Amino acid sequence: MSDGMNELSQADGDDALFDGQPYRIVERDGIRYTLLGTAHVSLASVAAVERAIGSGHFDAVAVELDPQRLQALTDPDALTKLDLVQVIRKGRVALFAANLALAAYQRRLAEQLGIEPGAELKRAVLLAREQQLPVYLVDREVGLTFKRASSRLGFFGKLKLASGLLGGLFASDEVGEAEIEKLKQGDMLEASFGDFASESPALYETIIAERDRYMATRLREEQAQQRALPLAGNAEPLEGAPASGVREVLAVVGAGHLAGLARHLQGDQDDPATLRKALEDVPTKKKVPWITLTLTALVLGGVAWGYWHGGFALGTDLLLQWVLFTGGLAGLGCILAGGHPLSVIAGAIAAPLKPFRPGVPAGAFSALVEVHMRKPAYGDFLALRDDAQNLRGWYRNRVSRVVLTFLLTNLGSMLGVWLAGFRIFGKLAG
Repeated sequence: MSDGMNELSQADGDDALFDGQPYRIVERDGIRYTLLGTAHVSLASVAAVERAIGSGHFDAVAVELDPQRLQALTDPDALTKLDLVQVIRKGRVALFAANLALAAYQRRLAEQLGIEPGAELKRAVLLAREQQLPVYLVDREVGLTFKRASSRLGFFGKLKLASGLLGGLFASDEVGEAEIEKLKQGDMLEASFGDFASESPALYETIIAERDRYMATRLREEQAQQRALPLAGNAEPLEGAPASGVREVLAVVGAGHLAGLARHLQGDQDDPATLRKALEDVPTKKKVPWITLTLTALVLGGVAWGYWHGGFALGTDLLLQWVLFTGGLAGLGCILAGGHPLSVIAGAIAAPLKPFRPGVPAGAFSALVEVHMRKPAYGDFLALRDDAQNLRGWYRNRVSRVVLTFLLTNLGSMLGVWLAGFRIFGKLAG
């Protein structure tokens, strides 16, 4: 491995190839990696990518994308292939909602700035394919990043995370200058979470620092697995380079990842496959938070105590309190989501039975009924990214309304558990 790393900053702005875009060069294991830092909302970054790949100097191109995000950039009809029933059954509705929020934020940026966020990444992939160069998708899946971030946050941290996403989603005004500058200097996911990303060490670690290391690991892993390819252009082989194959790699990443990616690419010595698996691991969590289990157990214990010590009248009264609060508020949440009457009934029936099926939320039942009663049409999927930009669109679109039904029914059910608990303990104490 070569210990040298050349760092070229914006002071070298007269460089003809990158024209002022920040970049760094890392040499290791016989490979020269050129890390190009881009702004995800900049035409200059698109031009820099075009010049770099068009130069014929590189044997492979890596981009800050995962397969799901690449599909979203290159396939406008990707959402039409979504199986909404499976999303509900596999418990991925919250993740789907987060992806919708991110997509809506990007659409607002595109309309305001006249350039699609991530256009330089999309252009890099298309040009590399035109020149038959290998394309490395080196970023971690958004779903894994969300899950790892969520696992590190407490209850109130998760509320802040959700509020940051939803706040940006339903904002009707233009994206502020501060957010645009953050995008130019940093990362799309970080900007999407608003100020909470910079205020939360756990979130910053997962969204930025971990992905720096993950992308460095993926570059090393791709190179370890790469198949023999002819040397492009007139590139000179490096000392210690393999007899054939990729020797020059262009990595197109957000400028905010440049320093961390270079550091990890230069210094990490762990086996890349092992390290990648560790960075993809999501800590196993209980299906139901301990606080919910504890509260539910105490409430049911209180009802049983009421029957035992207070007689049939008190026990029945406490049981009715539980049914009315949990079922009533779950049904109210479904109504607020614009759910079908049968969806409302399903949520209201499922919520009081939560102790007997702790791993399945009431919102899942409401959402499944909603999908069956109001099946989304092909046009709903096509319009989903546009409709997700505002609250009215969420109610108008049948796909997003299923998501609202799931979320608001669950919110009502959760509030019902707490309120029923307070009422039951109040009656027992009185």
